[in-house]
Amino acid sequence: EHYQPIDGVVDEMVDASGSPRPVWKEFIEALEELGPEKLAQRFARADQYLRDAGVYYRVYDKAGANEREWPLAHVPLLIEEQEWAAISAGLVQRAELFEETIADIYGPNRLVEKGILPAGLIAASPEYLRPVVGTRPVSGHFLHFCAFELGRGPDGRWWVLGDRTQAPSGAGFALENRVATTRALSDIYGEMHVHRLAGFFRRFRDALNGMAKVSGGRVAILTPGPLNETYY
Repeated sequence: EHYQPIDGVVDEMVDASGSPRPVWKEFIEALEELGPEKLAQRFARADQYLRDAGVYYRVYDKAGANEREWPLAHVPLLIEEQEWAAISAGLVQRAELFEETIADIYGPNRLVEKGILPAGLIAASPEYLRPVVGTRPVSGHFLHFCAFELGRGPDGRWWVLGDRTQAPSGAGFALENRVATTRALSDIYGEMHVHRLAGFFRRFRDALNGMAKVSGGRVAILTPGPLNETYY
């Protein structure tokens, strides 16, 4: 009841008057009903799950590599359905732009021809695969998986802070976060009809299987292994 938003910073949970935003009201009331002691027990249960599952983040520095426990945010960020639909549509559009750009670079190269992209920029990139020019992927897509880092600016708008297309990390962490917080707040999640993640991973699996082009074929995902900082 003594919580007050910081001036000049967008507060996700409360408005400028200190009142809970509509999307948060039901969630806050549910937490209040549980009380501090039960909440602490539930949050401890979520933390224990991550330790048992071996979820960690590997940090590299001059001294070597260190494993750190994944810092679970026990209280999730709530986004109302209409706002998320707008964000999702924008991210899909961004991914489609990346796909069209890659397809052009390895295809007709109109972006270079029209002077939109410098030829030297493409040719000098160590990631540019010249032998791939003129080919088409089995799936018909060059970009199969991408991730975006998002943040809300002081003006209240969402911004893309980073694009991850080479080895997009975060999907595994997102899944483990959901499992952990669901164990702690399963009753609340059920009442609030939280959007499920299963559909995303199911479509990802189906897309990979679709690229096999062989009945009963197997798909393998190559990874640097658990020693990589973003193994999950």
